[in-house]
Amino acid sequence: MLNISLDEKELKELFLEEVRKRVGEIEEQMLLIDTKELCKMLSLSRPTVEKLFIYNPNFPSMRVGKKWLFNRKEVEEYINHWSIDVRKKGGSVDFE
Repeated sequence: MLNISLDEKELKELFLEEVRKRVGEIEEQMLLIDTKELCKMLSLSRPTVEKLFIYNPNFPSMRVGKKWLFNRKEVEEYINHWSIDVRKKGGSVDFE
């Protein structure tokens, strides 16, 4: 005879972990992200993102009405190049 025992707390945690994974996958598939999502993606505050990137004319952004939008893939490519440049210059970012 087969006996199956389920721990409700453990089952709930496994379920939530799987949901988090799926949400992350869906977020990664989004073509355009807004400023809030950009901040989350970069783990930086909005003022820092604005100073370093949004107002930089070379940063891949577009304004739709009052909202800034960013192409996720272009942002990833830009950030990869930017981080390489930062490391080449000593690894520190100065706010001007």
